[in-house]
Amino acid sequence: MSDPTSNPQPEDVVHDADGDAVNVEAVNDGESVPGGQPGAGTDGSPSGANDQAATAGEGGSTPSSEEAGPAAAMVTLDEHQRLMAEYVNYKRRVDRDRADIQQRAIGDVLESLLPVLDEINLAREHGDLAEGPFRSIADKLEGSLGRYGLERFGAVGEAFDPMLHEALMHAPWDASNEDLPKDATSTTVVVVMQPGYRAGERVIRAARVAVADPE
Repeated sequence: MSDPTSNPQPEDVVHDADGDAVNVEAVNDGESVPGGQPGAGTDGSPSGANDQAATAGEGGSTPSSEEAGPAAAMVTLDEHQRLMAEYVNYKRRVDRDRADIQQRAIGDVLESLLPVLDEINLAREHGDLAEGPFRSIADKLEGSLGRYGLERFGAVGEAFDPMLHEALMHAPWDASNEDLPKDATSTTVVVVMQPGYRAGERVIRAARVAVADPE
């Protein structure tokens, strides 16, 4: 049996548990590692795997910042325009609703004053407003309400309009009545029992009338 000390081994050679010689230099160069693969890293994966993944990330389908920038900007612009359109529509709807509410409120106030206006109209027809302070008060009240669009309508000789007039009775045609048009061809108002009022296009109260058909 030979003495191991008599045959010195190179410094790069060591013995494993079975006494076989292992070339340390070869192991360091990645040529052969027990239990691993040549060129394997510390986690057992090929040493070039990470480099290949990095290369794939650079040349793969993932868009670069230069390519994604215009697309992202376009999406942001479209979203901004959509929000602006929604805001404009919302503001128009709010303004329209506000105007409708205001007109209804004015109409309600004017309707509550119709009994007072009826009394003033009757007093004027009976000559009680010919002079005196009451006439001045009545004129100022009607003038103030007129600024809110209040208008009185309904007169003898008007053509009957079911949207404006409420026919309470049907009377015979009186040809001697000078207020009736001579060329009337349709149902006509012959007596106004109670005038109508409207504010703008809204009819607050239809005129209550008697009508007749021309002969």
